[in-house]
Amino acid sequence: MSEFSPRVFSGVQPTGNLHLGNYLGAIRKFVALQESHNCVYCVVDLHAMTAQLVHEDLEEQIRSITAAFLAAGIDPKAHIVFNQSRVPQHAELAWIFNCVARIGWMNRMTQFKDKAGKDRENASLGLLAYPSLMAADILLYRATHVPVGDDQKQHLELTRDIAQKFNSDFSERIEKLGLGVEMMVGEERVNGYFPLTEPLIEGPAPRVMSLRDGTKKMSKSDVSDLSRINLTDDADTISKKIRKAKTDPEPLPSDLEGLVDRPEADNLVGIYAALSDRSKADVIAEFGGRQFSAFKPALSELAVSVLSPISTQMRSLLDDPAYIDGVLADGGERAGEIAEKTMKDVKAIIGLLA
Repeated sequence: MSEFSPRVFSGVQPTGNLHLGNYLGAIRKFVALQESHNCVYCVVDLHAMTAQLVHEDLEEQIRSITAAFLAAGIDPKAHIVFNQSRVPQHAELAWIFNCVARIGWMNRMTQFKDKAGKDRENASLGLLAYPSLMAADILLYRATHVPVGDDQKQHLELTRDIAQKFNSDFSERIEKLGLGVEMMVGEERVNGYFPLTEPLIEGPAPRVMSLRDGTKKMSKSDVSDLSRINLTDDADTISKKIRKAKTDPEPLPSDLEGLVDRPEADNLVGIYAALSDRSKADVIAEFGGRQFSAFKPALSELAVSVLSPISTQMRSLLDDPAYIDGVLADGGERAGEIAEKTMKDVKAIIGLLA
């Protein structure tokens, strides 16, 4: 019996400027995973429509995310980089998964509750159903692993539920057509078409907070540009934002316990640790007892050394949209070959004539 080929899938929505939190929490991990996995990285432009249908700059945002992927070090020849809408099988499989998933499953998704708020009746159907599209994104490539943060773990669990229900509902057809792959479900070895995708968690993901309020996550949507470091910021802008970052009047503590109830200090120490691939304890050991007037210049120098080459390369890539479009077209063609094979199998399993 064959086994699933290890494959990573992940995607980023083209909404707003990518910032330091996106880089540390996702894109840097994408780059590292290239060394050990076959990777499919997607600009999930269809997801951008769930909360806001009309975008004046969607094309530019798609190119910006792609430029960030490339500037950070993702190799579009060794791996696949494309935008979701270029491969229509994403939407096709999502419809089938809409019929596999249960309404109760969707109603339990906490992100829908958070994003829809109290006015759920006016939320789009796409916002309710987009975890089903996310499942299609992953399973269209029969991806075995997905790098996830805390906010997406529930959606990956739903992806596994959808895969397991599809495999169970069509087990006889899968077996008859010889399309099954052996896998473990709990302690039982079963045969199925879709893998039960595993989360890929490479160490603790840094939680990067706003530079203006250490109790809130760094966000694309914050009205203050000083609250975040954008990946397109130049060296002077990065330094200025760190210099203006909110702090308290006390020096840095001499141990980690001293960061408790000091969110801004904790955030800046965490950023330094993440950018230098060190622990917070190491950073405190070096800078403990020193004033922010001494720590901020060191953080600025580090941030510029890591991020400035990426921002410079991003701006260069964005000046050549034809090159970015070529990368997406090539990636879309290669992704489409995998997607077409999956949909051919799925239609045969369900009994659709194709």
